[in-house]
Amino acid sequence: MKLRIFTEPQQGATYDDLLAVAQAAERLGFDAFFRSDHYQRIGPGDPGAGSTDAWVTLGALARETSTIRLGTLVTPATFRLPGPLAISVAQVDQMSGGRVELGFGTGWFDGEHSAYGIPFPPLGERFGRFEEQLEIVTGLWTAKDSYSFEGRYYRLVDSPALPKPVQRPRPPVIIGGFGAKRTPRLAAAYADEYNVPFRTLADTGQAFARVREAADEAGRGLILSAAQTVVVGADQAEIERRAAAIGQDPGALSEGGLCGTPEEVLAKLGAFAKLGAERIYLQVLDLADLEHLELIAAEVLPHV
Repeated sequence: MKLRIFTEPQQGATYDDLLAVAQAAERLGFDAFFRSDHYQRIGPGDPGAGSTDAWVTLGALARETSTIRLGTLVTPATFRLPGPLAISVAQVDQMSGGRVELGFGTGWFDGEHSAYGIPFPPLGERFGRFEEQLEIVTGLWTAKDSYSFEGRYYRLVDSPALPKPVQRPRPPVIIGGFGAKRTPRLAAAYADEYNVPFRTLADTGQAFARVREAADEAGRGLILSAAQTVVVGADQAEIERRAAAIGQDPGALSEGGLCGTPEEVLAKLGAFAKLGAERIYLQVLDLADLEHLELIAAEVLPHV
């Protein structure tokens, strides 16, 4: 199992905050640094300087890191047109030497759309646009010559399909969610990895089973992963201090996330591994607490 660091900068973080975490994660041996793609804080609290743009951030981090993989969990299809998105991700892949992954979704947070003038169509249309975007983005990356597409929502005519990403045939695509029908179908058709965010072990197992079935029917194999909020402490006092710093109850977080001593967290990671999870995205909410990353790297990472 590989452990990846996952941040939520819309909750109040600058680029420099993210840079410090990404460089620490690389130095400590984590597999990847991921960030959310949001333009507004979710829930009450101080928004700080405001959200940063995900792909601008990753382009900069591509030049200030050297080995760690970089990506989004997840970029909403509502935020960008598919052609420009394909260009942005391909360029960051070039800038990083082939270390980028695209987590991709329909978009869900209507508040940030209205706050920044981004259209937010009904769910059915969002899924329709998302499916067309998946086909277009992956098609542009893999096209050998010009690329054209005619769909209900998008039309591309003789695109040069450039620039190309370094990774061939294309950067990995991650699709997440808990939908029972459309999500498994799209993951089986387009994704390299399927992610279940912030669910219990039982719910995660059910979602994995649905996607496995869809992937088997499509004749494809997928990497399975999960995202979980993480709080690790050497003792109960440290656990409670770290949980309080992110406004979480340790008991509730133990049930619905990864919270406890290194031994307790390792036991739960083992349970996810038995379900088939090959990667866990550790949602780190207190980005100033780099000692937290150091503890996880020293006491958890070597044993997974």
